[in-house]
Amino acid sequence: MTRPTFDLRLYLVLGSADCGGRSPLDVAAEAVAGGVTVVQLREKGADTRHVTELARALITLLRPLGVPLIVNDNLEATLASGAEGLHVGQDDQSPARVRECLPLERILGLSVGSAAEAASADPALVDYVGLGPVFATPTKGDAGTPLGVEGLAALRRKVPKLPAVAIGGIKLANAAAVMAAGVQGLAVVSAIAGAADPAAAARALRAVIDQEPPA
Repeated sequence: MTRPTFDLRLYLVLGSADCGGRSPLDVAAEAVAGGVTVVQLREKGADTRHVTELARALITLLRPLGVPLIVNDNLEATLASGAEGLHVGQDDQSPARVRECLPLERILGLSVGSAAEAASADPALVDYVGLGPVFATPTKGDAGTPLGVEGLAALRRKVPKLPAVAIGGIKLANAAAVMAAGVQGLAVVSAIAGAADPAAAARALRAVIDQEPPA
């Protein structure tokens, strides 16, 4: 069975609480116009029905543009909405358990924050890893100790067989240094979802990402 293909260069994580009172649909539309290549819906504390409905609305927007939607930590909503993928953390369902229900043509991402966690990232099950937090971030209260750029580079070397996206406190000022650590892309929340002009924020980040040689 064919595994999915996707572009991790600029990965937007957003939920209703991240958008400054704006609609996640409006923010996602602007962000994709500016160069976002993947959108993850992380709707904290919401029930499955709400997540499914919002995911379906985002899919209607994103799929014609060729941008996959990843749902955070809700397998039921992923399957019910038809989203292209699911992202799980270390405290969520294991990738092995998820793959019992999630077909291989759907994307599965895994959060990795340490060498021990990197060792558990099985390329037969997982399609990419999210490495972080790189820097301290206010958008995820349970994030681990920041890795820093050197720690990120060291962790990246622990998972050489999987594409990697860096996450945690990433913004325009540090984007080039993070990309130089060997990741395929940057995952951001407030740097785009919290920006007054999400499209302009995305364009600025893409300009930094695209001037770096492919990792």
